[in-house]
Amino acid sequence: MISVLARLTGAAIILFARFITAVRAIWDGIEPVPRQRIYFANHASNGDTILIWTVLPPAIRARTRPVAAADYWLQSPLRRFIGQDVLNTVLIDRRPEARNHDPMALILEAVDDGASLIIFPEGQRNATDAPLLPFKSGLYNISTARPQVDLVPVWIENLNSVMPKGKIIPIPLLCTVTFGAPIRAEPDEPREAFLTRAQEAVLALAPRPAEDPQ
Repeated sequence: MISVLARLTGAAIILFARFITAVRAIWDGIEPVPRQRIYFANHASNGDTILIWTVLPPAIRARTRPVAAADYWLQSPLRRFIGQDVLNTVLIDRRPEARNHDPMALILEAVDDGASLIIFPEGQRNATDAPLLPFKSGLYNISTARPQVDLVPVWIENLNSVMPKGKIIPIPLLCTVTFGAPIRAEPDEPREAFLTRAQEAVLALAPRPAEDPQ
């Protein structure tokens, strides 16, 4: 019964997301094929996970698990149901003092089980004017631990305008999710060099400002 309800809820979420945002995927230098991947994206809204999940083809979506904060998705029975049963989220406790698990072990367990992942290397929503916050080391740790898995940069455009922080009612607006060419950590590549390269791969997918004709 729960699995049927989860599928119906997932379909309703996808329809709602498409209705509100008219979201479309742009596959730039990569094809949407059913291959294990780590999708890493900019993070400006709580709706980021849903938007990426929505635009993935069904066969890919079925094997893709978001990595997200347990304190957010376990906050209420509805969020718990969506996070656990609909999205099959890898839930990470952001409080080191309260953890009874190793977050990286949970992530690598999901990878070893064959899942693709959606992660946000900034670690939190970006509420600044900067295009990206500095990336945390988790992306590097995943790539060095499982170097055979492609890391796919993703840029989400306009979702923060649809769901501004503190707002409850979405504002209809066109959104895009752009997937770029995959990267991997090179053998013996320093962590900071890799994280800089990963940030640049995401930023390269962002739309360029229109040039002033004057």
